[in-house]
Amino acid sequence: MKLSYEWQIGLRYFRAGGRSSNGNRFISVISSISLAGVALGVAVLLVVLSVMNGFERELRVRILSVTAHATISGFGASLSNWQELRERARTQTGVLGAAPYVEQQAMLLSTHNTDSSNPGTNNSGALIRGVLPQEEQQVTDVQKHMQAGALADLKPGEYGIVLGDELAKALQVKVGDRVVAVVAQGAVTAAGINPRMRRFTVIGIFAIGMYEYDRNYAYIQLQDAQRLFRLGDDVSGIRLKLNDVFNSQRLAIDIARNLGGGYYVDDWSRKHAAFFRVIGLTKSMMFLILLLVIAVAAFNVVATLVMVVKHKQADIAILRTLGATPGSILKVFIIHGVFIGAIGITSGIALGTLLAWNLEGLIHLLERIVGTQFMDAKLYFMSDLPAAVEWGDVMRVALVAFVMCCLSTLYPAWRAARTEPAKALRYE
Repeated sequence: MKLSYEWQIGLRYFRAGGRSSNGNRFISVISSISLAGVALGVAVLLVVLSVMNGFERELRVRILSVTAHATISGFGASLSNWQELRERARTQTGVLGAAPYVEQQAMLLSTHNTDSSNPGTNNSGALIRGVLPQEEQQVTDVQKHMQAGALADLKPGEYGIVLGDELAKALQVKVGDRVVAVVAQGAVTAAGINPRMRRFTVIGIFAIGMYEYDRNYAYIQLQDAQRLFRLGDDVSGIRLKLNDVFNSQRLAIDIARNLGGGYYVDDWSRKHAAFFRVIGLTKSMMFLILLLVIAVAAFNVVATLVMVVKHKQADIAILRTLGATPGSILKVFIIHGVFIGAIGITSGIALGTLLAWNLEGLIHLLERIVGTQFMDAKLYFMSDLPAAVEWGDVMRVALVAFVMCCLSTLYPAWRAARTEPAKALRYE
């Protein structure tokens, strides 16, 4: 299909260079710089949004590896008659699994210290969770993250314990070593309160990949936990796995209503609501801030087109004398600017998605080259930098950038359309 002369002239101005005059080559260089600016702005914005998406998704996956989708607990310190409640919970709509748990704080001590420069006892606070291994695997994915041993090795009466890898490092223990759990609940004597202690054997180590969990969590068998914390046959609550993790709040409310009164039902999204709200807010703010990069590139498009209009004054005047209307001249320079924006946006999307898909490998390569770790898990929860490209974000970035580039063409094109042929050709 033959293009109109406005399109042909606009494309010709865009491709100006090569064996053309020095002025045309200069305009071509300026156009290339403007195009590169748009591409770089789009690429940077896509990479940042992809990192935020990947961080949120990976964080959610790792949290749900340890945290149940919903929990049922009593209004007191413990929950009795939990066997009946567990069976009732399993029959609720949307529930895929239910498992009892005991959860309380304790101090872990280890006298096994292989560091000769720091002899003595290692200790660390920990959140000890008592579970039934076979049922726990129905509601969480801890077993998939075991580095040594297995959750199924927890046997009642054997007092085995599974530690997070960072917690094991802090205690300087490995599988086969022993730790002592110290509980604040103890016997009252004339000398004060004697804390209750129990020796455990390390039978496994897990690594979720989140410092918060790997540093603070430990698993023991449910009956051992009941004896350690003197709960009798009671538990702390029931953990649930739901069929729709993103609709857990509504499902938790429905379950609470169906179970009747006397129980407190919570879900993972409420427990971590503030954290994910901060991530969403940060993502929105980063989008607005980095749009300024694209805005700067759009200003470069304005400057480029103003220079083109100034350089092409004689061409514009000749076109006007040949019968071209101001609207046609306006269209020529809008086409020129739109092509700069369109090619820049397309290049930016390609560059941004390519960087996002390979970002984690590039970061690890850079860490090896400079000999440092950029992502400290103690500060950033994770030691990796995942990135997830969402095509909704790609379309949003492309649309906003394209609108900005189109708007940037209006003023130079309007100036070109107002060119008076007599004045432009006076000194030609």
